[in-house]
Order: sequence, then C-alpha cells, then structure tokens
Amino acid sequence: MSTTPKRSIVPGSERTPLHGARAVGAIPEDERFEVTVRVRRKTPLKSATTTSFQADQNPGQRHYMTRDEYAAAHGADPADLQKVADFAKAHGLVVVATDVARRSVFLSGRAADFAAAFGTAIEHYEHDGGTYRGRTGSLTIPAELASIVEGVFGIDDRPVAKAHFQRYAPVPRIGIQPFATGSSFTPLDLAKLYSFPTGLDGTGQCIAIIELGGGYRTADIRAYFRGLGLPVPAVTAVRVDGGRNQPSTPDGADGEVMLDIEVAAAIAPKAKIAVYFAPNTDKGFLDAITQAIHDRTNKPSVISISWGASEKNWTQQALTSFDEAFQAAAAIGVTVCCAAGDNGSGDGETDGLAHVDFPASSPFALGCGGTKLVGSGTTITSEVVWNEGTNSATGGGVSDFFAVPDYQKATGIPPSANPPNKAGRGVPDVAGNADPATGYLVRVDGQQFVIGGTSAVAPLWAGLIALLNQKLGHPVGFLNPLLYGSIAGKGAFQDITTGNNGAYSAQSGWDACTGWGSPNGTVLLQALSS
Repeated sequence: MSTTPKRSIVPGSERTPLHGARAVGAIPEDERFEVTVRVRRKTPLKSATTTSFQADQNPGQRHYMTRDEYAAAHGADPADLQKVADFAKAHGLVVVATDVARRSVFLSGRAADFAAAFGTAIEHYEHDGGTYRGRTGSLTIPAELASIVEGVFGIDDRPVAKAHFQRYAPVPRIGIQPFATGSSFTPLDLAKLYSFPTGLDGTGQCIAIIELGGGYRTADIRAYFRGLGLPVPAVTAVRVDGGRNQPSTPDGADGEVMLDIEVAAAIAPKAKIAVYFAPNTDKGFLDAITQAIHDRTNKPSVISISWGASEKNWTQQALTSFDEAFQAAAAIGVTVCCAAGDNGSGDGETDGLAHVDFPASSPFALGCGGTKLVGSGTTITSEVVWNEGTNSATGGGVSDFFAVPDYQKATGIPPSANPPNKAGRGVPDVAGNADPATGYLVRVDGQQFVIGGTSAVAPLWAGLIALLNQKLGHPVGFLNPLLYGSIAGKGAFQDITTGNNGAYSAQSGWDACTGWGSPNGTVLLQALSS
C-alpha cells in the first residue's frame, strides 16, 4: 500500500491576489520560467566571531569578513544545495546554477512541473495595471527539506516595487546648467550645503545601484558630467535574471536610473558605478541584491536602492530573505542605503493605516527619508520635513513586521500609529533633500529635468559613504549602531524639527519623518575617524 509523502509548508510563502486582481485561467502547462530557492545558512551569522560588524565602535576596529570568508562560514552547505537540486531534478526541473554565498538554487522548468514540485496552482491574473502570473496560498515541499528551504521566489511574477522618484517640471532653458536654477540643485550644490568632505572623489570604491526597469544612455552621462565640470564616471551594466539596460522614456524608469547614477557619481566621480538591472519581481529584486552583495568582480562597498513598496505587499519569506541578505552585507562591510518612500506615512496604501516602505524598514538597511531644503552656497536657510500632500511626502513610521532593533531601543521610537500601537523598527535613519519643488537637476533621455523623491536621497548617501570609505581607508559598513550610539549628538546631522508626514511629526533628535536629519558630512567623517 503506497502512502503520500509528507509535505511541509514553506514558512512565510502565503500569497493573496493583488488588490482588484482576478484569476482568468490556468497558465499553459508548457510555459517555462525560472525560480530561485533560498536555503538556510551553514552556520548562524550571529556568532562570537562575527558580531563586531554590529558594534558601536570605530569601523576600522570592526571585524569584517571577506566575501570568500563569508561564503565559507555562513553560506549554504553544499549538501543542502544538492538535496534541493535532487528534489528539483526528480520533478523534471533543470538546475541552472547553485551559489553557496547567495544560498540559492536557480531552477528552470515548465509551469506544470513547478506546480507539482511546490504544491500550488499557477494562474493568469488581470488587474488595472496589467497581467501577471500568480498563485495563492502557501507553497509546500517534501518534509525532509522543511528545515533547509527558507524561500521560493519566481513562481509568482507580479511587480513588487515602485521607483521612489517624482518629476517636478522641465527646466525652461536648454542645456546643462551646472548651478542651481530657481529652487533646484545639482548634486554638487547639495554637497556644499551638506558640508561633504572636500578633496575626495571616491577613488577605489564601487557603488552598486539596483534597478528594476529602465536604463541609461551613455551620451546623456557624458553630457551631464561634462556640464558639471566632472570626469565622466565609469558605469557598468550588470544583467540579472534577464534584466538589462533598456532606456525608454523620461516618464518611465529611466528617470530613476539616471537620477541614481548622476547623483551618486557626481558626489563620488571616480567611484566605479555598477548598475544591476533585474525584472521587477520578488525573485528579480532579491537576486539583484544578492548578486551585488557577493559580486567578487565589482566588489561594491555601498549599495543604493531607490525601489520599494509597503510592507503589507510583501510575503514574509521575502521580508526575511531580503533582511538576511542585508545582514550578509553588514558582515562583509557593505552599507545598504534604501529610499523610505514618497507617499507619506500611508506609503500609498488606501486602507487608512500607516505603513512603512520595504526594504528601507529592514533593520540592516540605512533608511533614507526626505526634506524640503532652501539654501545657497554653503548656507542652509531652512530645512523641514518634505510634505506637499499625501502623494508627495517622505515615508517613515514604525514597522509592523520588524521588531525594534537593539540599536534603537534607547531612542524613544514611538509606538505604531496603527492599533494596537505595537513597538517596531523606526524608519528612516537619515534624510536629505527630496521635495521635487527643491529637487535635483538631472539629465534623462536627452532632456533636462528637476526630479525629487527619496529616490535621490539613497544615492546621495551612497556617494557620501563612498567618500568616507575612501578617506578612512576601510568601509564604514553597517552605520546604524554608530548613528544611534556614539555619533548621536556629535553634530553630524542637521536636526529637522518642523513638519510631519501624516501620522508622525518631526521633533528634536530622531523622528519617524527624517530620522536623525540631513548630513553634515565633514563632522560625520570626523566622528567616524575618532
């Protein structure tokens, strides 16, 4: 008498349809796609030999692992990867690759085989924004893999994130304008206003930029930087899961891509810029992040991410896997800067509740909020919370998923604005100019625009961190414990005390609109040097 093999649910894999989406039929059994299976670490990361990367101490005294050391100690056990590979092959799936450092098995196969392997129905869904391949409920795997598999990504290919940039208006005059026009700024203007350390250019550093669409044109990059009187940066496109540099229109994702490149490279013009292009799916986003973190060729020391979405739109397996990827980045000394969102404390949701944006809400991310800045030369006249209305305001608030991290426990993080008012990770950590009305002068697809949003703040901070890494001679790595510890109160920030983002208000010290505030780069460098 045969028995059905026992199966276990993949924790956190539960899916519901996108709001307003409806199933319109099963996808063809022979439709082919790729899936990423994430497996457990060989040994826990939080061991006595690795916790110093979280310490509140001079980054030069921390113990950072090399990428090879991390893979050997805390990557996947090859035996675990082989067990997943054997399971996949038994279901007619093709093992495209395995990666110890990324703890991933990359599979290709037919829809029918994926459905059988992971115990799910796969259907086409239609919604106002288009169509996607989707599933509902949880995924299952053989019970013997239950302790090994931590996440399965790619069966569902709905878009997961949006770019956090907002276009203000075209600049009336034609051509590159190297100084602020009206209320807009070039990145160089902001470097002066924020007292970024001088005499540095990012030499020896690599800034990784994650993009989920759009592209850049080399001619635009040349024209923009020549107009600023800066060397043309070295920009490399890295393809992930079939993503590629594919410029289209200024109103599309090109605005995000060019904003990220132009801001980061204007601050650190001699840093190498590696742009990781991936599909806008949970698989694509995760694979781009893990590839950038563990990239032994480009070796980025800081990552800029300007894409995200409300925590409520992510599966728990995605929230956990992204956060663990950022932990790995911290362990090898890579700083991850994430935009906090552009839709106030509601983060674009319509349920009347407060939401924080992910991945900025990961405790291992440097969440970057937004301000409205007025100033010229080296003088800031005023700086307040960016809030021009519900759909044009900095994100920020209290996580409904992540607990208050140790470094925030003495900060006075307010309870969530949502009943039952639980405690959680406070977002953002830092801020910078983001209001489109005081935005960034950039070039996109041959045209000049003023663009704002917290999308600009992440690459601004990434550029600053590249300068700090260059001057210090070692990576600053996971900054958060220092910002909430020994650096707090040292004058490294302009404290933003005026304004709100809806549910949360600015105040002296840290707040859930602008974190500690906007940077004083020179003082921050001094604090990190001591």
